[in-house]
Amino acid sequence: MTSTQAETHPEIREEVRKLCARFPGEYWRKLDEVRGYPTEFVTALTEAGYLGALIPEEFGGAGLPLSAAAAILETVQAEGANGAACHAQMYIMGTILKHGSPAQKAEYLPKIASGELRLQAFGVTEPTSGTDTTNLRTFAKKEGDKYIVNGQKIWTSRAEHSDLMLLLARTTPKGEEAKKTEGLSTFIVDMRKALGNGLTIRPIRTMMNHNSCEVFFDNMEVPAENLVGIEGKGFRYILDGMNAERLLIASECIGDAKWFINKAVSYAKERVLFGRPIGQNQGVQFPIAKAYAAMRAAEAIVHKGLAKFEAGENCGEEANMGKMLAADASWAAAEACVQTHGGFGFAEEYDVERKFRETRLYQVAPISTNLVLSYIGEHVLGMPRSY
Repeated sequence: MTSTQAETHPEIREEVRKLCARFPGEYWRKLDEVRGYPTEFVTALTEAGYLGALIPEEFGGAGLPLSAAAAILETVQAEGANGAACHAQMYIMGTILKHGSPAQKAEYLPKIASGELRLQAFGVTEPTSGTDTTNLRTFAKKEGDKYIVNGQKIWTSRAEHSDLMLLLARTTPKGEEAKKTEGLSTFIVDMRKALGNGLTIRPIRTMMNHNSCEVFFDNMEVPAENLVGIEGKGFRYILDGMNAERLLIASECIGDAKWFINKAVSYAKERVLFGRPIGQNQGVQFPIAKAYAAMRAAEAIVHKGLAKFEAGENCGEEANMGKMLAADASWAAAEACVQTHGGFGFAEEYDVERKFRETRLYQVAPISTNLVLSYIGEHVLGMPRSY
């Protein structure tokens, strides 16, 4: 894509492009057909050190800032691949890095960095509470040196392909907590030991190959030393990672938008109808140009959010707005790309329809557009809470 704007972390982006070139569209189409997990791709990212980018060097990681992780994920998407198979390992990491005990860090971080362990599952959302996290019901009862967990989670992506899960569960009965955001605790669950011993995983087939699952806990045991931080403060620990999550997801959406725009521009130049390239027609050209402008605007907000995050400043406004604007831009670019391709946009071999389905998710998750607007209305503009 022609641009006068210099890329952040150009060396990392170039190496990620080379890696993604080993996994062309055909690789992703075959996986999509059978709803398979991109094991080879995730392994390659791990071996190159990208999934351990945020882990400090003392634990075997690269010790890179969040903007580097954003550059990695954006580039993966812009090259036509799909980082959703492993992106959680980056944004879950913050909770353990910031709130994990020295023993937990020493136990898990080196193995995650080396690829011996995968931290891909994030157990938060439940069927009855959705994004109303403080009303979750999954309960962890302390018994001696362990917790007994009962309950259910939904939309726990990659549960079948993860060794560890970061789990949010209630440890104080609803109504007995000091305030609404307390009484929830965060745990590191070793899924290898728990599977078949109180943990059941049930895949959910969706419109895109996202490896989503329901997980059920039936008297599942979690050692007490796997509690992250202080009991009852888990909601805050999860929230600490939300801004990082939104900035990284926004970066993926920007990457998607770039892929769609590049694809649409190339086709608009090459496709000749009525004796002229279709890109000469304003009806084709303008939607692509408008999507490009929206993508650049979102990109600027996200870069500002990343800078504030790395400076230790509150970036809630930029993280939320960036995620919403980037998701809107990627969806606009996807629409323009399909429309530009016409019937060929629906043909699997062009990869447009696959990416179209994949990027649609980010209007809904990991935080819906309406909740972003609620955040802006209350916390940025100072209006009364809307929910």
